[in-house]
Amino acid sequence: MGPGGCVANDSEGPDISRRYWDKTSQLMRLVLLLWACLGFGVPLFAPILNDLVLFGFPLGYLLSAQGVLIGFVVLIFWYAGRQNRIDEDFHMAED
Repeated sequence: MGPGGCVANDSEGPDISRRYWDKTSQLMRLVLLLWACLGFGVPLFAPILNDLVLFGFPLGYLLSAQGVLIGFVVLIFWYAGRQNRIDEDFHMAED
C-alpha cells in the first residue's frame, strides 16, 4: 500500500511507491514555497509599488488584495494538473 492508500499496479511494489511519494512530496514542497512567496513576498513589496496607479488604485494595493488571490487560484489549478500527471505516470490515477 503506497502513500495515501494507493496500491501500485506494477510488480515493483515498494520501489514504485517510494518514487511516487518522492515526486508527490517534491511537488508539495514547491507549491508551499510558491504559496509563501505569494502570500508574504508580494505584500512586502506593496509599499514600493504604491507609487504606480492602475485603474485609480495604487498598484501595490491591487497586487496585494487581488493579484495574490488570483495567484492562489492559478496555483491550485496548476498543482492539481501536475499531481494528476504524476498519478498517471505511476498508474495511480483515479478511474
